Amino acid sequence: MRVYYEDTDAGGVVYYANYLKFCERARTEWLRALAVSQQALLSEAGIGFVVRSVQADFLSPARLDDELEVQTRIESLRRASIVFKQSILRSGQLLFTAQAQLACVDMKLNKPTAIPPNLLSSIRSQA
Repeated sequence: MRVYYEDTDAGGVVYYANYLKFCERARTEWLRALAVSQQALLSEAGIGFVVRSVQADFLSPARLDDELEVQTRIESLRRASIVFKQSILRSGQLLFTAQAQLACVDMKLNKPTAIPPNLLSSIRSQA
């Protein structure tokens, strides 16, 4: 992804919270690559993935017009949660790392629920 002016702060570097947005977009695209629509999960199954926790390390700044690569992989997979390990790089240089735990939630009850078996199988195939 490309860094746009709107992604930067007054110092001309990517605003810290935007790294989390970049990671969120990458996780969404990761699901899309599995042919999973988050909107369909919500409307058809009544579930969604919500961030439970994030641990992040900011190693070096990204700047306007940088082209970034966001790497996303599964660290662990449980019945109702996924832990992703994500890295953001610029030309091979590691700028940012994060570990995000997402919970599968019944959105009406606002309670954790099991990841549907067919989705769990698709995710396992990528782990």
